[in-house]
Amino acid sequence: MSETLSAGMTREQAYELLAAHNHDPFHLEHGETVEGVMRYFARELDPDNVEFWGIVGLLHDLDWEEHADEPERHTLFAAPLIEEAGGTPELVRAVQSHCSDFNPDLPHPELEMEKILFACEELTGLIGAAVVMRPSKSVMDFNVKSLKKKFKDKRFAAGVNRDTIRHGAEMLGWELDELFARTIEAMQSFAPDRDTFGKEDA
Repeated sequence: MSETLSAGMTREQAYELLAAHNHDPFHLEHGETVEGVMRYFARELDPDNVEFWGIVGLLHDLDWEEHADEPERHTLFAAPLIEEAGGTPELVRAVQSHCSDFNPDLPHPELEMEKILFACEELTGLIGAAVVMRPSKSVMDFNVKSLKKKFKDKRFAAGVNRDTIRHGAEMLGWELDELFARTIEAMQSFAPDRDTFGKEDA
């Protein structure tokens, strides 16, 4: 049985914190997308900690908008913000672990939850970028074959770090195709409930 983890704040408090430091709708949407993916995997892999996984996903890029000009210090600015809001050391550690490839001084993913965040966070950005190019602008008709094409095309969504995605799959012991398929399924699990990818109003 897994250990029950406490974030030290509610989902509502976490969103208020995110919104206080992020005003670009894209960044808020990205946080909610990763939150949804994390909750999806938690229901299968760690059902006692769905809320914790979700809050980690929601806050993982808390400091990005305000400090995008200092990417090497990403999540270092987030730590005191989370602590001041009542967040636990476990929450801070989980948020920081997704940047460990970029900054070796940060904690390396150890818990399965941290490995999922590491593997999926960049991938959700690639999927989102691919989906908005489709006529449907929906993830519901997106598939692994289409994702593999975009993944191989380094010019497409060039800011997405493919090596981080590969490393995340390795940490989880998954083939890339499995990571792709499961992350698409995760995004499909909540996409019908919200206009996730900026589809124009009818």
